[in-house]
Amino acid sequence: MRCRLKVAGGLHKARRFTSDRGSASLEFITAGVLLLVPLVYLVLVCGRVQAASLAAEGAVRQAARLFVTAESPSLASARAEQAVGDALADFAFRRSDARASITCAPVVSACLTSQNWVRVDVTVAVLLPFVPSILGLDKFARVQVSSSTTQRVAMGRG
Repeated sequence: MRCRLKVAGGLHKARRFTSDRGSASLEFITAGVLLLVPLVYLVLVCGRVQAASLAAEGAVRQAARLFVTAESPSLASARAEQAVGDALADFAFRRSDARASITCAPVVSACLTSQNWVRVDVTVAVLLPFVPSILGLDKFARVQVSSSTTQRVAMGRG
């Protein structure tokens, strides 16, 4: 459809843009970007939480094994702490991102007593990707992942 405009100096023809030609690709690109960005972020978050889960599980398993096979309580604590640090480092977490605790039962005062149970708990705080530290937002954008295991001290010990 054409319109005629009368302008000083002559008659100019103007086209009216009523065609949708080319707009489908623009809509596809816009919708694709709007859907792809959150999807990529979700994959990043899930990957980081899975890494924390694997780190926590590996840390408790190795720490408990090393603790119950140690010859002395001081060596047991040092070996367990080293195991937790190594497991976290394998998945690019800092030791300060996690809390670990070791409890013993039924004899609390002597963890390495024969047939005693040793429980190791590890909790890893996962910071969500791309959260700025402005106004302390990074303190609230954390997911806690925890794991625990129990090992028995072998017979004939203590």
